[in-house]
Amino acid sequence: MLELRPGYSRVGMTIAPHMVNGLGMPHGGVIFALGDFAFAAAGNSHGEIAVALSMDIHFLRASVPGAYLTAEAVEIRKGRRTALYRITISDDQGNLIADMHGMAYRKEEGFL
Repeated sequence: MLELRPGYSRVGMTIAPHMVNGLGMPHGGVIFALGDFAFAAAGNSHGEIAVALSMDIHFLRASVPGAYLTAEAVEIRKGRRTALYRITISDDQGNLIADMHGMAYRKEEGFL
């Protein structure tokens, strides 16, 4: 976790050697998990429970093992029960690796 405020989060991770697929590239599931973590942090940043309704990802560029990836989640719209987030994942060179969108269901419950 690099930054967290209402409706926004930024997280980062270094791609370790065990995070690659059979072709030696960072596994798409690892990239998705990083974006999902940013989405969850931003969605729950208002102090109320938010859970995912849907997520999509578009892989735009390959990364390499050892790269430091940053995922940034930005709240696009927050309604009473749902909220939409855009999540971008970039490498340490500033290249856009993936673009994601997440829809969250906002429960009317705070955290325990």
